[in-house]
Amino acid sequence: MTDASFRLAYVPGVTPAKWARIWQERTPDVPLILDQVLAADAAAVVRDGRADAALLRLPVDGEDLSAIPLYTETTVVVIPKDHLLAAAEDVSIEDVTEEVLLHPHDDILDWAGPPGEPAVHRPDTTGEAVELVAAGVGLLVVPQSLARLHHRRDLTYRPVTFAPESRVALTWLQAETTDLMEHLIGIVRGRTVNSSRGRPQPASEPAPAPAPAPKKKRPAARTPGAGRRRTGGRRRS
Repeated sequence: MTDASFRLAYVPGVTPAKWARIWQERTPDVPLILDQVLAADAAAVVRDGRADAALLRLPVDGEDLSAIPLYTETTVVVIPKDHLLAAAEDVSIEDVTEEVLLHPHDDILDWAGPPGEPAVHRPDTTGEAVELVAAGVGLLVVPQSLARLHHRRDLTYRPVTFAPESRVALTWLQAETTDLMEHLIGIVRGRTVNSSRGRPQPASEPAPAPAPAPKKKRPAARTPGAGRRRTGGRRRS
């Protein structure tokens, strides 16, 4: 892609607003275009050139993509507000696995209960799974950002201790690590605007060489007797 713009894809639940604001402040001549995509399509839009980079959840398959982990999300269970687990501040894995768990196809947490037991319900999307939770069909274990995204007044969520976690990462094609890509990497890593890495700054005029300092004059040599005080009066005979 050309430097006319930079397209950044992101999956549901990830909020790139802070980084987009910094990009706009530092690079106003290159628009940053944000494009929300399905979690299952995030890597593909980078590979086929529909996006220059993507904010997605790990893991990412393939050696052609570079990835920088940014942060780890808290895992929560989405439950009806009148559910027994709603009385606790957090729940254990054992508490959750005693329930019917929903495992949508677009869920990045590939975990549907105790080992060896198949998922009872596999809705297509997280949104559909949330609807099933509200209907009393089962519970849903997801990253907290997705629970917030699909918030409903009749549902709540609780952290699940020692549950699988998801990591959000910035990914791009290794062969396309351009100056603008380095610029975005610097932003998400918190580098300052004066960092040596990132988008190169335009060359400036060389500063004029400082003028040589004037040579100090050496003090004149003093003749013998100079500076002695002359006394007045007549000479005695």
